[in-house]
Amino acid sequence: MTIAATEAYEAMLTHHRVLGEELAERADAVSGAVAAGQPHGAAVAGLIAYLAEEVLPHAAAEEKTIYPAAAAHAGLADTVGEMIAEHVTLSAAGARLAALTDGTAAAEQAQQIAGLFAAHASRENDVLLPALLADESVDLAGLLGRMHGSTGHDDTHDQTPAPAAGRQAEDSQATVVSLLLQGAAALARAGDADRACRIAASAWAALREARPDLAARVTAALHGLARRVDGDTQSGLAGGEPEPAAATAAADADLDVRDLPPARRHATIFDAYRALLPGTGFVLVNDHDPKPLRYQFEAEHPSRFTWDYLEAGPDVWRVRIGRPPVTARAGEARPGAETDRDGEGAREEADLDVRQVTHAQRHGLIFTAYRALQPGRGFVLVNDHDPLPLRYQFEAQYPGEFTWDYLEAGPEVWRVRIGRAGA
Repeated sequence: MTIAATEAYEAMLTHHRVLGEELAERADAVSGAVAAGQPHGAAVAGLIAYLAEEVLPHAAAEEKTIYPAAAAHAGLADTVGEMIAEHVTLSAAGARLAALTDGTAAAEQAQQIAGLFAAHASRENDVLLPALLADESVDLAGLLGRMHGSTGHDDTHDQTPAPAAGRQAEDSQATVVSLLLQGAAALARAGDADRACRIAASAWAALREARPDLAARVTAALHGLARRVDGDTQSGLAGGEPEPAAATAAADADLDVRDLPPARRHATIFDAYRALLPGTGFVLVNDHDPKPLRYQFEAEHPSRFTWDYLEAGPDVWRVRIGRPPVTARAGEARPGAETDRDGEGAREEADLDVRQVTHAQRHGLIFTAYRALQPGRGFVLVNDHDPLPLRYQFEAQYPGEFTWDYLEAGPEVWRVRIGRAGA
């Protein structure tokens, strides 16, 4: 046993403690607001945002690093499987919290989330980590470095963040977002929930790249605001020009996000949209009305998408999301398009970057994008490893029907143009 392994072990224990304390603090904030008869939406949004920004990425990183090493030990494979299932349960609990409107139920759900993580972390601390620490063949420090590298944390030693109140006092953007969400909530209570949702969605679009942590908080709040909008799913928002959805949806691939963690759903859907070529679409399958997503589409892609409800609950929602056809004047290429080699027409090559998508979801997303292609069209897959296994799957499923061209081959980024062969 090395000093480095012991330090890594202690760092993991500390990180679990911090995550548990932060979750408990946010759960208590929800309970405190409900008990005092005060609005609890902001507290719920804070808890969900912390799940999305810290807890679930940590869980995904463990599944890539710590868990495979533990599963190799005799007698621990079943335990690892159970703990992965607990990650799914934790994610689903966060989704349920986002959908609750009753304060008492929200407080109970928030405490359940904190308790679930505490029990989960305790089991990992007491069973998995000691086994890895005792195994001299396991590089615990290396696993810790890989784990925090995959979550974006560069400092593997100091895992204790500043207190939440201190961070908010020093972060003027977070303060502004909190005030904006309070104002949007007041606007929704005053009867103009649609305008409140539009404001929140515009804030999300402005924050999405620069401050993804705050964007996640706005997304959580948007779910609550959207529930106040009139229940008519066909009115209020506009995408692009309407399409005969029933006629086109039969040929579109389904993108079923019901089994995805809530924190991953919107990003996965936007990735699928960006991979669409003009005139194509996919059918989103969800377990709740994706109205908040529609506000985000309107803020991010105004008049550049179509949105048609095919099924509207109560258990399943199916929405066809499309990219409208693009027309160009004679001799003029479409904006952002790449001219074909023969100089006639243009080809729009969208990037499909799957590096931030969980490994279990990547191939399904890529095949969804491929099935939406028209003959002669393609997209550029961006990946963090050589997607050779995917190519074997393409050869088995679509022999002679696809093209595969490496544009960049590592060592850190691979870019491959995947196309549908011409008619």
